[in-house]
Amino acid sequence: MPRFGMVIDTKKCVGCMDCVVACKTENNVPEGYNRDWIVQAVNGTFPNLNLEIRSERCNHCENPPCVTTCPTGASHINKLGGVVLVEHDWCIGCKACLASCPYDARFIHPEGYADKCTFCIHRVEKGMQPACVSVCPTHCMYFGDLDDPQSEVSKLLNTRKNYTLLPDAGTKPKIFYLT
Repeated sequence: MPRFGMVIDTKKCVGCMDCVVACKTENNVPEGYNRDWIVQAVNGTFPNLNLEIRSERCNHCENPPCVTTCPTGASHINKLGGVVLVEHDWCIGCKACLASCPYDARFIHPEGYADKCTFCIHRVEKGMQPACVSVCPTHCMYFGDLDDPQSEVSKLLNTRKNYTLLPDAGTKPKIFYLT
C-alpha cells in the first residue's frame, strides 16, 4: 500500500500561483477560499537575507489531530495512500478540525462542511498527478509514494536537505520542502 507525500523545491518555486488556480479549478473551490496558497518567508539577518517561496496546503499528517478531534468520523485517513480526507455528508461543521490543525489548512465550505486539500485523490486513483503538480511551470512540486525507494519523492528526500513545517507539533507531516 503506498504512503503518498509531496516534495516542494523552494529553490524552484517562483510563487506564480498556478498551483492555487489549478486546485480551485479542479476542485470547484468557491471564490474567497483556497485549499492551497503561496507563502513568502524572509530568513536571515540583514544584509544576509534569503527569500523562500513555497506552496502550502494540508500536510496529510500521519498523526493528524483533525482526525482524532472529529466527533463524527468525517475527517479520516483514506486507505489509499494515507491521504487525510473529509466525508462531507458526515461533517456537522463544528470546526473542531479547524481548531486542531496547526497548519491552518482547513476552511468551512459555504455549504457547511470542512474542506481542504485532498491531494486530488480522484485524479491519483486514475494514475494522474494532483492538479497542482501537473501544472507547475517550474516543476518544483513532486508527488508519489514515500515508501517506494525508487519514487522521485524518495530519491529527492534522500539526496537533498529538506524540512517539514512545525515538526515539534508531532503530526508527522507528509509535505516536505527542499532547501
